[in-house]
Amino acid sequence: MSEEIRCFGCGAIIQSDDEKKIGFVPKNALNNDKVLCKRCFRLKNYHELQKTNLTSDDFLNILQEIGNHDCLVVYLIDLFDFNGSLISGLPRHLNNNDILVVGNKRDVLPKSLKDIKIIHWLRRQLKEIGIKPIDVLLSSGVKNYNLDLLINKINEYRHGRNVYIVGVTNVGKSSLINALLKHYGTGDDTLITTSEFPGTTLDLIEIPLDNQSYLYDSPGIINPHQMAHLVKTEDLKTIIPKNELRPINYQLNDKQTLYFGGLARMDFIKGKHCSFTCYFPKLLKIHRTKLEKSDDLYNRHLTLKPEIETIKNISEMNTYNFKLPDYKVDLVISGLGFISVNCPDGNVRVYVPKGVGVFIREALI
Repeated sequence: MSEEIRCFGCGAIIQSDDEKKIGFVPKNALNNDKVLCKRCFRLKNYHELQKTNLTSDDFLNILQEIGNHDCLVVYLIDLFDFNGSLISGLPRHLNNNDILVVGNKRDVLPKSLKDIKIIHWLRRQLKEIGIKPIDVLLSSGVKNYNLDLLINKINEYRHGRNVYIVGVTNVGKSSLINALLKHYGTGDDTLITTSEFPGTTLDLIEIPLDNQSYLYDSPGIINPHQMAHLVKTEDLKTIIPKNELRPINYQLNDKQTLYFGGLARMDFIKGKHCSFTCYFPKLLKIHRTKLEKSDDLYNRHLTLKPEIETIKNISEMNTYNFKLPDYKVDLVISGLGFISVNCPDGNVRVYVPKGVGVFIREALI
């Protein structure tokens, strides 16, 4: 039986039989020391993503396989999209293995926000959903932030065991691991495939930690209520922030509307004059209008971009109604951004494509 070869970009098992299946490499390329599958090659060189046939069940099976081992789990959370980063029933799937939580993309949140405040906020949110991490820290693979601290924490808590990094798609797992590989001098030719496309990594990628232990990058678990799974490929760069979020403040009277491109909408239905502070990627245009004109504005499709191609009328979007509490909260649109507001007894309505999550949470900023 021939030795199993894996793509060093995505971890898929290499095969030369079916070009449409993951891990395909032409036979004449199998002599290379490090094999890159066709999908990763085209992603790396042409920024072109080939669809895969992996399902959510495949990803959950990988989680459960991780749970069969005594290991340290590094659970990566996207600080920009905390709610979209959550994996339902994670401790159960992992058989109560030790979990080190890493809040990634620290560079996207305002520099003025202190790390300790973010960490305390993270711990409170995790407690509410039943996750009790052995520790919490912040990182940024893009800015090489806290890499030494992360490695020290991994070595402190793994006790000679293997380490598995888990998270939903687009939390930056592969980018963070690449930053660690660069930081510790393994060379660019070993870097795993990264992009803003959801679901880039396809199978476990094995990276030696020492002579006995390994660090594994796992595939991103698909969280279907994230906006990234609905927009066109060319619009991903518009909704995934690359720089620090800059707050945009709107002073609204009731009966006013904010559109976030053509992807979401918030109506301020009733309440006193209030401040709505928006934290969204800077490439996403926010448009203010009167509530009475808001339906027509969307249905004309003249100015609201990007959009969901399959939605032609605002009535096709799902709506969520909230009565705001008497303290500051974030109104979150999963994978798109959040609005910080303190408007006691105010009523708002949010329109989003079917399946996209909308949440009220304790204010982060």
